[in-house]
Amino acid sequence: MQHAKVLILGSGPAGYTAALYSARAGLDPVLVRGPLPGGQLTLTTDVENYPGFPEGVMGPEMMEIFEKQALRFGTKLIESWGTAVDLSKRPFIVTTSSAGDFSCDSLIISTGAEARWLGLDNETRLAQSGGGVSACATCDGFFYKGKDLVVVGGGDTAMEEAIFLTKFATKVTIVHRRESLRASKIMQDRALNHEKIEFQWNSQVVDVLDDEGQIRAVVLEDTRSGERKDFDCGGLFIAIGHKPNTELFEGQLKMDDSKYVTTRPGTTFTSTEGVFACGDVQDSVYRQAVTAAGTGCMAAIDAERWLESNPPANGTH
Repeated sequence: MQHAKVLILGSGPAGYTAALYSARAGLDPVLVRGPLPGGQLTLTTDVENYPGFPEGVMGPEMMEIFEKQALRFGTKLIESWGTAVDLSKRPFIVTTSSAGDFSCDSLIISTGAEARWLGLDNETRLAQSGGGVSACATCDGFFYKGKDLVVVGGGDTAMEEAIFLTKFATKVTIVHRRESLRASKIMQDRALNHEKIEFQWNSQVVDVLDDEGQIRAVVLEDTRSGERKDFDCGGLFIAIGHKPNTELFEGQLKMDDSKYVTTRPGTTFTSTEGVFACGDVQDSVYRQAVTAAGTGCMAAIDAERWLESNPPANGTH
């Protein structure tokens, strides 16, 4: 069985930053890249809100830069992903899909979270190509100045996204399957009373239409009658929630009601000593590359200090 002082599950800004700091601390980290190497940013086109890139940078290019920097200091990359973990005792055991089993003295979890999508072919195509479909208003809203936008969802996230987008859009239309919202009353009131926000009740998006790779309309279906119509827009934002990638850890780590890993306030410590979580897997609020990288740094420092105080039982491996 292969062994690591620090094993990092998942790449992306959090995982690569954790690897960079761990490597520079002489901990010889092993990073298991996951099924989507580079994380959600590899599905993002222009990134303009990460410090240090005044002209912006493509998401995949940014992750290549992060990876190179982590490798420079000795991070070992494993082209695989975790399929099982045993956190009941040290060393922890991680089973991977194609690289065998690893034992580790400490584990950093950076498996991220995935936006929930509608599951439409054109939605996926245009989201991946930068054609006007997004799941992050904070990330992409700036690119939609002067456009009419559609937001799908009925919870607090959808209301927050719609209100944020009014800073840039001419009009924002919230599409909701029902005739009442799930959002908290204060968020409902803000959206319902906003002069730039309109609603399409009892409606769902069943297709996305484009001209030469840029969105021009969505197809709305009435959830009661089944009647369909084209609804012109210059951008579509999906705001129906996120799903943290935490299945591996269920029953072994404390999580909140939405299955995000719970960390000790102000740290990356999880409910199991020696296991740390960073990035979107433990962050249901911000979900930004820069905040993920920050918690990756925290996880590496937390792990380094914890290992100093909690050496392996036999002293070495």
